[in-house]
Amino acid sequence: MNIKDDFPILKNRNIAYLDSGATSQKPQAVIDAISEFYKKCNANPHRGAYALSQEATEVYENTRTKIAEFINAKHREEIIFSKNATESLNLIAYSYGLENIEKDDEIVISIMEHHSNLVPWQKVAKTKQAKLNYMYINENFELSDEEIESKITDKTKIVGITHVSNVLGTINNIEKIIKYAHKKGALVIVDASQSIPHMKIDVQALDADFLVFSGHKMLAPLGIGVLYGKKELLDNMTPFLMGGDMIEYVYEQDTTFASLPNKFEAGTQNVEGVIGLGAAIDYIESLGYDKIEQIEREIVHYAIEELRKLNFLDLYLTKNNENHSAVISFNIKGVHPHDVASILDAEGVCVRSGNHCAQPLMRFLGIDSTCRASFYIYNTKEDVDRLVEALNKAYNMFKKYIKI
Repeated sequence: MNIKDDFPILKNRNIAYLDSGATSQKPQAVIDAISEFYKKCNANPHRGAYALSQEATEVYENTRTKIAEFINAKHREEIIFSKNATESLNLIAYSYGLENIEKDDEIVISIMEHHSNLVPWQKVAKTKQAKLNYMYINENFELSDEEIESKITDKTKIVGITHVSNVLGTINNIEKIIKYAHKKGALVIVDASQSIPHMKIDVQALDADFLVFSGHKMLAPLGIGVLYGKKELLDNMTPFLMGGDMIEYVYEQDTTFASLPNKFEAGTQNVEGVIGLGAAIDYIESLGYDKIEQIEREIVHYAIEELRKLNFLDLYLTKNNENHSAVISFNIKGVHPHDVASILDAEGVCVRSGNHCAQPLMRFLGIDSTCRASFYIYNTKEDVDRLVEALNKAYNMFKKYIKI
């Protein structure tokens, strides 16, 4: 079985695509599902009494049920569709954070957070005169138990944590964090954007209060995201966006809101994205997470082994490969990551360079940016070999100008 054959862009272009942490490629099954929706049942869900609209409503809502089962939510109404994880996190910050955080309360996040799980909490803290505290990583790029227990206190009301760092690939111990935060009376928001493409998530087993992810990192189209929240929390939150389909009754001076999940889905939704996300879940489940983890473990361990042979690289990795996901950040010593990425691109190797929307982490590490190779199920050892060959070429171009 050659998984790459399922991805048209990887058959049509001679590239080693190593930027799935930014967005994954899409299998033919997902592309077909979107096309079939437009060919056979395109209409606006919840808007019409005619058969076509009812069919669109059915496929839309059936996908909500599929996602609830996929992450083991207790109620299908706990699944809210959004544009992406960023919108989901902002929804939580505005609808829960601004309503429930008080002066001198504490919000705790990690230094590894993507800006989308950082900047909204800055706003909440400043608006409510609360304190924003950080859990910092150790020399092994991990959060120690001591750091978790010293930063999450009786004053902590919200903890925001990425399941997997989009820069370091560190797999955080969210089970430990959730359990300890709950012991202190705090709610936990998990950013699963970089984890759910690679590992099974059970929100009830985790006891996560909120969990967010973006579909486009897990084979689905761009522009579709998911917010999971415990029903009792969502029921008591006010809507983030106002407009069509999220209301019950509108009077000249007052409005009552619809029940879950409609309350948080104002306006016409990205129905094709929802359909595509459903097809992506079908594809993932047809492979199975055991198979996905097996493929990725082999490729990522091979990549780490080969990259460690290059003495001109700085690698930002956990020492324990088992606590490391599909992201590898690196720099050629003395060479700007953008220059490295441009040379790699000329060799058909696609990596990301920059701060990866994690400027506080970069500042903490004492660097401005990195190159990042992020792997997924369609990558092969040949892709790793192309990366290593391209890195050697880049280094040879610059070595007379740099010192190691």
